[in-house]
Amino acid sequence: MPLVNILVVLIVAGIVLWLINSYIPMDGKIKRILNIVFVVVIIIWLLKTFGLLTGLMNINV
Repeated sequence: MPLVNILVVLIVAGIVLWLINSYIPMDGKIKRILNIVFVVVIIIWLLKTFGLLTGLMNINV
């Protein structure tokens, strides 16, 4: 996946999260959980996109 596409996805995802945080009334705890889940999903997606997650899954302990 080209770097430009990754940047566009990250920008759009950030704008969506900002819109949700700004315009949907929620309790602070729910917003915090939503933000944490969102960041974890983005990090996992980035690791899979760059092929680092598959390398970590093949490590035998």
